Amino acid sequence: MKRFIVIGCPGAGKSVFSERMAAVTGLPLWHMDNLYWREDRTHLEREELLEVLHEITAEEAWILDGNYSGTMEYRLRKCDCVIFLDYPTDVCLEGLKDRIGKERPDIPWVENGEGDLYEEFLAYVSGFAQEQRPKILELLDRYSRKEIITLHSRREADELLDYWEKMREHDRGSEGPVVPEEEPET
Repeated sequence: MKRFIVIGCPGAGKSVFSERMAAVTGLPLWHMDNLYWREDRTHLEREELLEVLHEITAEEAWILDGNYSGTMEYRLRKCDCVIFLDYPTDVCLEGLKDRIGKERPDIPWVENGEGDLYEEFLAYVSGFAQEQRPKILELLDRYSRKEIITLHSRREADELLDYWEKMREHDRGSEGPVVPEEEPET
C-alpha cells in the first residue's frame, strides 16, 4: 500500500499523525489545508482543487491529510488505505486549543483563536460527531473494499505508528508500511 488518506474531525491530530507517518514510511505527504487555502485566507475553487488532486493522485505513492468532503469520495476512489481518526469531541476541541498561536506545516497561517470564524469552527467541531461523522461512515461503507483503519484514541494512533516503525526497521527492503491483520491492542 502506497496511497493513503488520513481523515477525522478537525483537532484530532490528522496532520501530526500524517507527519509522523510520512517520516516512518518515506511517503510524500500533502496537507489538504495547504492545497486548498492561500496565505491570504482565500481558497481554490473546487475545480482547481480537483486539478491539483488529480496530479497528486496520479503519482505512485502519497499521503493526503484532511477531510474536505467535496473531494473525499474522489480521494477514496484513488487511495489504497484510509486512516480514520475517530476521536471523541472533547479530544478534538482540546486539540484545537493546543494549536492556537503555533506555526504549523499543514496550514499557511497561525490560528489565533479569536473572532467569528473561529467560533463557527468550534461549533463545527462540536457538531462533527452528529453531522459529519455519519456521512464519513456512509462513504467508508461504500468503499469497504479499501483497507480502512479506524483509530479511536491518540494511544491507538501511536501504537500503529510504532508498529510500522518497527516493521520498517525489521525489513528495510519493504516499500510503504505493512498494515497489520488486526489493529494494535489498546
